[in-house]
Amino acid sequence: MSALRPYALRCDHRTTPLGIDDSAPLLSWRLASDRRGDDPVAYRVRVAERPEALADGGQPHWDSGRVDDSSAIGAGYAGPALRARTRYHWRVEVWSASDGAPADAVSWFETGLAMPSGAAGQSGKSVWRASWITHNPDPVDVVDAPTEGERALDDHGLAPCPLLRRVFSGSAVSPLVLARLYVSARGLYEVRLNGARVGDAELAPGWTDYTRRVQYQTYDVTDLVSQGENVLAATIADGWWSGFVGFEPRRAGAHYGTFPQFIAELQLTHADGSVSTVVTDDSWVTHTGAIRHADLLMGECHDLRRAVDGWELPGFDARDWSPARITDAEHRLLVASVDEPVRAMAEVRPVSVTRVSQDTHIVDFGQNLAGRVRLGVDGLAAGARVVVRHAEVLDENQRLYTANLRTAAATDVLIGDGRRHIDFEPKFTYHGFRYAEITGVPALSGDDVVAVALHSDTPWAGSFDCSDPDIRRLHACVEWGQRSNFVSVPTDCPQRDERLGWLADAQVFLPTAALNADVAAFFTKWLRDVDDARTPEGGFTNVAPRLAGVADEGAPGWGDAGVIVPWHLYRTYGDPRFLSRALDGMRGWVALIHRHNPDLIWRHRVGPHFSDWLAPGTPTPREVIATAYFAHSARLTALAADALGRHDVAEAHHRLAAAVRSAFVERFVTVEGPEGGESERRLRVAGDTQTGYLVSLAFGLLPDHLTEGAAKRLAELVEAAGPALQTGFVGVALAAPVLDAYGRADLAHALLRRTEVPSWLFPLRHGATTIWERWDGWTPDGGFRAPAMNSFNHYALGSIGEWLYRGVAGVDQAEDSVAYRRLRVRPEPGALTYASARYESARGTVAAGWRRRGDGLSLRVQVPPGATADVFVPTTDPGSVREAEAAPGDSGHAALIGTGPGHAHYRVASGAYHFTAAFSPAERPPAGLHEEDTP
Repeated sequence: MSALRPYALRCDHRTTPLGIDDSAPLLSWRLASDRRGDDPVAYRVRVAERPEALADGGQPHWDSGRVDDSSAIGAGYAGPALRARTRYHWRVEVWSASDGAPADAVSWFETGLAMPSGAAGQSGKSVWRASWITHNPDPVDVVDAPTEGERALDDHGLAPCPLLRRVFSGSAVSPLVLARLYVSARGLYEVRLNGARVGDAELAPGWTDYTRRVQYQTYDVTDLVSQGENVLAATIADGWWSGFVGFEPRRAGAHYGTFPQFIAELQLTHADGSVSTVVTDDSWVTHTGAIRHADLLMGECHDLRRAVDGWELPGFDARDWSPARITDAEHRLLVASVDEPVRAMAEVRPVSVTRVSQDTHIVDFGQNLAGRVRLGVDGLAAGARVVVRHAEVLDENQRLYTANLRTAAATDVLIGDGRRHIDFEPKFTYHGFRYAEITGVPALSGDDVVAVALHSDTPWAGSFDCSDPDIRRLHACVEWGQRSNFVSVPTDCPQRDERLGWLADAQVFLPTAALNADVAAFFTKWLRDVDDARTPEGGFTNVAPRLAGVADEGAPGWGDAGVIVPWHLYRTYGDPRFLSRALDGMRGWVALIHRHNPDLIWRHRVGPHFSDWLAPGTPTPREVIATAYFAHSARLTALAADALGRHDVAEAHHRLAAAVRSAFVERFVTVEGPEGGESERRLRVAGDTQTGYLVSLAFGLLPDHLTEGAAKRLAELVEAAGPALQTGFVGVALAAPVLDAYGRADLAHALLRRTEVPSWLFPLRHGATTIWERWDGWTPDGGFRAPAMNSFNHYALGSIGEWLYRGVAGVDQAEDSVAYRRLRVRPEPGALTYASARYESARGTVAAGWRRRGDGLSLRVQVPPGATADVFVPTTDPGSVREAEAAPGDSGHAALIGTGPGHAHYRVASGAYHFTAAFSPAERPPAGLHEEDTP
């Protein structure tokens, strides 16, 4: 058996996905080995409908044969067309150089209801038989007339959530083999089969531009179908389709539609090969029930007096229910989900419950999050109300501060019926909150209430630790900000009337996000939203999905996300489809900017201009930021084209990027002082702001002989400010990496340790558990900033998380590396005594951790099979470096490349390494940070 082994098998970046519609999915794997230098040399992938056909001598559907490729961690399916509604099993074998026999692993994926036209078993016509159905959008029946208590309740103009049901019979002739439910909604849905909830997706089917694309989900419901009478039932809600969306009080068709709709197809396959189908049509019946309104921004109301007991079970009398209304049979926009859904991912118990009046309590969950409250209530009288309001922070009177929610009511209501205990939990809303005010319950304990955190299920991939408890808390804030704002799309904030997929926020935070979690499938879906939102002229927008009211063409740094995000995902996961799917859009965006700015200085069009959003210092000239992004997008488009073998496209964009860089220097860069006296000459970028120097250096806009002067001036500005940052959303992501790259990691560490405004630690010292939108969202002297723009859970400034992994702990890849093929481990200890990070890369586990003890330092490194690493061991005595108690050259897997200021550079093969080195007394951490500062 080979020590080299594949694990974590994925199909299109998901584990055993149920219901894909990609005709050539990517089948990928990671690698592990207990031996150094145990690298792959070849692989073989087989795909079959039956597991036994994967064995040697079997007849698989597709066999790649042995492929000699030492870098491979995946293979695109290239066999006969995949049939719809079919489970495929697959097996990967991997050979190593040191073993003759391959190691293998198996997995499966299943195709969806429909495959692209031309696939096996498919025609050019839709195979969906179901219709979109709904309840009467203008209910007039007496059961829906408001009760006396409801007349005083603000329903925000929202209608009750429709209930839909269909009875069908299970076959008594031939046993059921399998059952698949294909389901979607224009709005949100929850489905039940014989009373049991189907799946665990929340807020399904997720948010897309419904005029361009609607995702459907596939569920295995084989174990839920019975012989005899069965009931397929659904509750639907407005959601993003017809509810309040964005920061304008728009609904009733202002964005997408006016009332929620449902579509489903249940296919039952029997042992005799027969297939029976249950579809949404006018044989369904509808009613309304306990959920009197449900909205993502406004909240949800349950009136138990309206509950219809047993409606989702067999035997229920539905004679007074109304026939469902068919709205249309349009299937063209239905596509299989490519990402994992939003799920209930954690439960958070209160840290305190404070009674503030006879029947009102303030609950502190100790963590700002996105989700909802689950509340147990006993003995609620008929008509009596429990009201749950949500907020991120408390005001000076220790009551909820809700001004920053703007028009979002964020209020859930329970109305009792006097006869039951109820565990109240909304279904079709979510809120951003740390605190809940619960009114209507005379006695409340921490055992009665819990916060349920909702977010897209992006498997957590990274971890970070260090000796400074403040920095550990900072990393936790970054993580919770990511969880709170990855809800179907990468939102800006989870609490107020906005929650939009702003492109700049996503692109500056993506490097951090991709180290924290496996976001490949999540961003695969969102990049389709970005592409759907493109304007007829080729412009990316500021937000995606696109919706009425915020459809402007993208601002510099915002629209450029359509270029930056695909490139970073390709480098992270090694999947060229991120580039091939995006290249036309990338080219169109660059061409649009060039067309309107033929002199190569981006001053005209393409949309609004947000500059360095919320920067506290002197504004950076807009043309500086815009032209820098123009050059950056042109260069990345060229690199993407090169990676895809489109060298003609690449050459044209390399020339354009070089021309824009030259125009940038000519227009914005000046050098003053005597010729020949380089130390006395002063380089200035127009505006003389931190962000101006950061984009110049990070995007490679300056010729080599000017970079030292720019880096020097950047450091001067940072030091003069505190040291502190004077950057907003654009500059903050670049600050620590650029300072580190140009020899000022000490300044990057000083920024990390700063506790005054502006800094990352100031909010933490004042109770923050997530990253704030503003550096000064609240201050002791000024109180809360203007509530029109003041979120306390906004991940953009949390982009420092990338440098914690890359710079502090040392988990990084070389600039020309893809999918962590070549690692770069160069930790910068600063004043810390230890730091470590671990990351499940697309290739396998990457890890680095170092610790200071006395006058020595130890560094542990993990390199996955198929990769190499350049390791920079911090030391001023290269001769003292040892690896596993021996000089590194002795093992044959580590070689000294050279030495430099403060480090010794080694190149190592895959495997685990433990370096030790001497530290001079001058390098000891300052007083106040000790080895005991460990978790």
